[in-house]
Amino acid sequence: MSTTALLSFTFVALLTVITPGLETLLVLRTALLVGRRAAMGVVVGSTLGCLVWATAGLVGLTALLQASELAYDIVRWLGAGYLIYLGAKALWQSFFSRHRHPAEADEPAPVPSVRAAVRVGLLTNLLNPKPGVFYLSLLPQFLPVGQPAWGGVLVAIHLGIGLLWFPIVITAAGRARAFLLRQRTLLDRLSASALIAFGLKTAADAR
Repeated sequence: MSTTALLSFTFVALLTVITPGLETLLVLRTALLVGRRAAMGVVVGSTLGCLVWATAGLVGLTALLQASELAYDIVRWLGAGYLIYLGAKALWQSFFSRHRHPAEADEPAPVPSVRAAVRVGLLTNLLNPKPGVFYLSLLPQFLPVGQPAWGGVLVAIHLGIGLLWFPIVITAAGRARAFLLRQRTLLDRLSASALIAFGLKTAADAR
């Protein structure tokens, strides 16, 4: 594989990672409202989800997803439903907090287990067909003919960039957390509403 192709893929992968999207929203929301440990759990889960899609892409399974409109739509609707569920649940909890004791209303939510945070990140990516289509459409453009083993290298580069980038995002969010938690209720509801919006967009998006 040529150095030019490798650098080109790395640049494209970097752009896809740092461009704000659903994963960034989930990581920021968790970092600001819960904490660094849980946010890293979301990152790990999202990475595992991408790894599953990348592996499926390398063995050709996502070609079936891309070829079947019904299969694609089923995964898309499941993902949309999950995002709307997460957002609606968060909104419900934010309104419920208004009825708690005033001294408790602005307290950060209890830190969930790392397993729970990983599960949210994993399910969010697994129930989103776009990562699979992304790997299926992008990797072949950079893979040398007759050298499929390079696919693993390209996937590792993409996932590695994410594992380097999101801790930076989490650290930056941590520095702003003390200030932003003063507006915890507003932040909670805005980010929950954004999750619902992502879910509705996912449901409405056509290929």
